[in-house]
Amino acid sequence: MNPVIASAFVFIGCCSNMIFLEYLITAIPTCGNLITFSQFLFISCEGLITTSKFFTVTPKIPIRNYLVMVAYFFLVQVANNASYMFKVSIPLQMIFRAGSMIPSLVLGVLILKKNYSKAKYLSVILVTIGIATCTIASARQEVKSVHENKELSKDPETEAQNVFQDLMLWTLGLVMLTVALFLTAGMGIIQEKTYKQFGKHPKESLFYNHFLPLPGFVFLASDISHHISLFNQTTPVHLGLGFSLPQMWLFLIGNILTQYICIRSVFILTTECSALSVTLVVTLRKFVSLILSIFYFHNPFTYLHWIGTVCTFIGVILFTEMVHIPGLMAPKKTAKAD
Repeated sequence: MNPVIASAFVFIGCCSNMIFLEYLITAIPTCGNLITFSQFLFISCEGLITTSKFFTVTPKIPIRNYLVMVAYFFLVQVANNASYMFKVSIPLQMIFRAGSMIPSLVLGVLILKKNYSKAKYLSVILVTIGIATCTIASARQEVKSVHENKELSKDPETEAQNVFQDLMLWTLGLVMLTVALFLTAGMGIIQEKTYKQFGKHPKESLFYNHFLPLPGFVFLASDISHHISLFNQTTPVHLGLGFSLPQMWLFLIGNILTQYICIRSVFILTTECSALSVTLVVTLRKFVSLILSIFYFHNPFTYLHWIGTVCTFIGVILFTEMVHIPGLMAPKKTAKAD
């Protein structure tokens, strides 16, 4: 496929996926586990047919090596899903996840003993400032939202308790996101070591990373079953020929299909373009998704959010070395470069 067409599908698939996700989370904030299970099941079925060919193809990476990565991957998804139910806005989640290089750099230094360039350390500082700024701005809005939308007691002590409880729940959501970021970084280190030993097999990894965690959803069966019931109760949409489907199931189908388009398009890009080009496309896609979330869904976004967003994305650009800055880009010659 032409790289331009693949890039277009990255934007179409990933940005559309974000829109369907926000529709789902806005309607039922606790449905994250059902969304994740549906995505895992769809990608597993597709990979079972096209990649594993019903397990007739021997995996290039031993299953025992996948099991460790799968454990991390499953925990990351559960932690991310948990953050949805604590009223962490989608834009703030996007900005938080853009800071994935922070734990990656920290664990790279502590575990892999890597030595990074000055630009990477500067980028982490900028991203940290950006995330902190957005978090402070969102905390202010959370307090304001409590005062505006809740029927608070005239008793100042009761009012303070309500505000405190709301902020604690919201903070717990941020803790979940932070845990997910560090788990993702840990998974990245394990993947790096595994790929060095057995080589990169992205299609195979995509299949096994989604297929092997499926038994873990047994522990979430009651939650998934409950949300299936909630989805069934939503307003039916008539599709013609006397056939109708509850609205939330339509959103979920759209989310699954666009997620698949997003993942497959990024995979195609990695085979057709340089790593820098892929990083540029993915970074721009994240920014477009953020803009869509703000304006399409009217998510509150103050000037502090914009300052934090600019700092975050400048930091991301520096970290990925899209822009060359003399004297900042290369680490010491005696150490391994990232």
